[in-house]
Amino acid sequence: MPFGGNTPPENAVKDDEIFQLAISDLSLSDDILHSEKITHSVKLIEPNNPFQAVQEACELMNQGILALVTSTGCAAASALQSLTDAMHIPHLFIQRKGDGVPRTACTLNPSPEGESYTLAARPPVRINDVLLTLVSELHWQKFIIFYESDYDIRGLQTFMDQGSRLGLDVSLQRVDRNISRVFTDLFNTMRTEELNRYRDTLRRAVLLMSPRGAQVFIHQAVETNLASKDSHWVYANEEVSDSDIVELVHGSLGRMTIIRQIFPMWRDTNVRCMRNNHRISSLLCDPQEGYLQSLEVSNLYLYDSVLMLANAFYRKLEDRKWHSMASLNCMRKSTKPWNGGWSMLDTIQKGRISGLTGIMDFRAEGSNSHVQFEVLGTSYSETFGKDVKRLATWDSIRGLNGSLRENRIDSSMQGVTLKIVTLLEEPFVMAAENILGQPKRYKGFSIDVLDALAKILGFKYDIYQVGDGKYGSILPNGSWNGMIGELIGKRADLAISAITITPERESVVDFSKRYLDYSVGILMRKSEEKINIFSLLAPFDLAVWACIAAAIPVVGIMIFLLRRIQAVRCHNNAGGQPAPSASTSLQNAIWIVYGAFVQQGTDSLLGSVALRIVMGSWWLFTLIVCSSYTANLAAYLTVSRMDNAVRSLQDLSKQGDVVYGTVRDSAVYEYFRAKGTNPLEQDNTFAELWKVINKNNGFEYSVSSPSEGIRKAKRESYAFLWDMAVVEYAALTDDDCTLTVGGSSLNTRGYGMALQHGSPYRDLFSQKILEIQEKGDLDILKQKWWPKKGRCDLQSHTDAQPEGRALRLHSFAGVFCILAAGLLLALLVAALETWWNSNHCRREQPKEDKEVNLEQVHQRLNSLLDDDLAHKQLPGQSIEISALDIGRVQPSQSLEALSVREYPAHRGPPPLSVTTFLQEGHGVGRTLGAAGGRTLPLPLSSATMPSIRCKHRAPNGGLFRQSPVKTPMPMSYQPIPGGPIPEAGDASHGTSI
Repeated sequence: MPFGGNTPPENAVKDDEIFQLAISDLSLSDDILHSEKITHSVKLIEPNNPFQAVQEACELMNQGILALVTSTGCAAASALQSLTDAMHIPHLFIQRKGDGVPRTACTLNPSPEGESYTLAARPPVRINDVLLTLVSELHWQKFIIFYESDYDIRGLQTFMDQGSRLGLDVSLQRVDRNISRVFTDLFNTMRTEELNRYRDTLRRAVLLMSPRGAQVFIHQAVETNLASKDSHWVYANEEVSDSDIVELVHGSLGRMTIIRQIFPMWRDTNVRCMRNNHRISSLLCDPQEGYLQSLEVSNLYLYDSVLMLANAFYRKLEDRKWHSMASLNCMRKSTKPWNGGWSMLDTIQKGRISGLTGIMDFRAEGSNSHVQFEVLGTSYSETFGKDVKRLATWDSIRGLNGSLRENRIDSSMQGVTLKIVTLLEEPFVMAAENILGQPKRYKGFSIDVLDALAKILGFKYDIYQVGDGKYGSILPNGSWNGMIGELIGKRADLAISAITITPERESVVDFSKRYLDYSVGILMRKSEEKINIFSLLAPFDLAVWACIAAAIPVVGIMIFLLRRIQAVRCHNNAGGQPAPSASTSLQNAIWIVYGAFVQQGTDSLLGSVALRIVMGSWWLFTLIVCSSYTANLAAYLTVSRMDNAVRSLQDLSKQGDVVYGTVRDSAVYEYFRAKGTNPLEQDNTFAELWKVINKNNGFEYSVSSPSEGIRKAKRESYAFLWDMAVVEYAALTDDDCTLTVGGSSLNTRGYGMALQHGSPYRDLFSQKILEIQEKGDLDILKQKWWPKKGRCDLQSHTDAQPEGRALRLHSFAGVFCILAAGLLLALLVAALETWWNSNHCRREQPKEDKEVNLEQVHQRLNSLLDDDLAHKQLPGQSIEISALDIGRVQPSQSLEALSVREYPAHRGPPPLSVTTFLQEGHGVGRTLGAAGGRTLPLPLSSATMPSIRCKHRAPNGGLFRQSPVKTPMPMSYQPIPGGPIPEAGDASHGTSI
């Protein structure tokens, strides 16, 4: 990428620095050229030496180039145009004027084939158009133009022609370098009457000079008393610094108006230093560095020209239409032009970038048409022109935007009627009850502020609603819609509603001081309390509960096996086989485990070390589980009592249950777009928010109006992002009080009244707003429309009430359900057991009645007892023996086989009674054989007496017939006196035989 310039040495240094900075920034930006690198060559040429410029360009073409960038004067540019047109090399030309004199348009030679390869990166000279608009706005009919000797008078030809058609009386006067001699010659050649007429002519003058020349000229005019306090001079120059403006304003005696070119400057450093994913060096984008102020306009266009070529190279690589570099010999007549030149030129012309100078493209006849000027002015009041402010702006699309009227407003606007445009937005502007035939009336916070100002200043107003219902945003063609568009089009003097002050709006209109702070709020429905009757199960995951449920039977089986092993070992050590104990059953082992888990303890005796290890491990496990459950349950219940999980924009971006959006093409929409698309933003919150807000170009979740967003937030699971003041009012006045507000409380911006650019009422409105703010009137109006305790209390959802801390019934409903389920299950099991036992006894019922001879049974039992009790002394107790057990006893057996309950010995010999039972399968008249030397083990239990479940009584005295369960019949039995049985029983139980 070659670069050349025919600039003075000091300017050449700046051009070279900017060119190197541009190449360096491109090398650091992988998004533009990826892994490709730009090779470049810089050639410096002498000023006004076209031949040298052509020689250097030919040398570069011989080396091989893709494009040529030059920063030269008109003569060198014309020579280079002929060369690049012949060789088909794209040529980006930046016109410069190194002496500070306003530049005039370069007249380039027309291309022989109509294909010009030279593109003007710096826009055409439009200073004449701005001057013509300005004198028309000021209603000047007669004025004089002073121009410096270095200024090309041909640049005024178009202006003079247009002024002549408008009937303007325009005089031209050339000013030599020795300005003091000019005024000396005036006094020497003119008489007093001519000087007075000349002084009257100087009341309206236009200066086309360098900043230094204009300062000297104004100083000489004031010194010679040719300038007066009522004079109005206009200084026009594309390149004039802030320090030069201060010198001009302080040196002038009357009113001074200055026209200069400006470039868009974003207040946000991140946005200002990033253009289309291209990082610009902080030296060029940050005003605090001070380097930017030392640059000329041509330096800025040079940087953007390099960026434009890099963008074109990227698109050529992306389309896979890359042509090899041209290596051309200008001195040979047979040299053919570069075959890829036209394709490269077409790619450059179709490109569009945003750089230091704003938008750059070459779609308007091979030149960059985007240019903007600002009009700065002073007043000829007591300040003597020392108060400088922007009066208006001018651009190639909209023309003049602002007012240049010389209005002097002190502290009253009596007799003034303002045309005001508004937009309905609760509670700022709302339609009041209107009377038929009367003008439409409005109410609201902004209307109250407007009425307060009207009462103080004495003005009247006519108000109307904007047609498109928009606040105002810039359109792709550069125009504005909404209320901002009404002000720019001068159809309204003032716009009032919930309109926020933004840098983009402030560049085209004026704003008063803010009268209310602004922040973005989140409007959404209050979260409904979710009723989960099994919320007490929430502290543990389902898998944890499943593992706990599985651990209970596993540990129970382990304990059951260990107790069985212990019982067998004890039996072997004792030399006998004891009857199995009820405590060693599987269900009881599991019951012990469950009792330990719920911390109810156990009465089981743990004699084995292995059992103790198992139970100790289980108790430790249950302790940890229960402690963890208690802690997690407390935390869960605390979190579940929170009303809403969305309190800020960060919370909103991290969740996925609630969708959100804002009003399309609004200031809030643009705010999220700027923050969300900024690659330098450290926090990805806005990037996530912008993805949702801009889904389907904003038509998925964003709405068309604030009222639609409020309605959507009320009836759906939707978060509406809008002005905090608006959403707070909507939540306060909601009929059902179902809305809540969240968001940031940072007041980065504010609400103000928008006026036309350069409006004479801006300072007066700002002053009065500050006065009513200091008096406290604004606070009173705020309380009127945003009361602390309105229909709905916005603070109620954040304050924890004492009664709200108690657990409600639905939190424990699951526990009661489990208890009820257990009771129902117990009833069901009991019913099933009853039904099962009933069917079992019915199956055991004989087909014919069985009878037994009670006398034989009695004799057999007595003989058996006599033989057995000869060895043991039974205490006074009763033994319950069924007929089945008696029938099963063999003659060689004693009653030891019968199970008798263990009762302790008691005093006195109570009678021993025998109750006989009959079971199916035993014959009538069976007798018990004698059994000697056997002991009677005690007690008789249901475990060894299966027939005790079915007790029958015969209706005929000595015989029992099977029948439903009845009360047993006792028989008297006299025991043999003796000592106590070794195994004593409980005396509290009485049994019968």
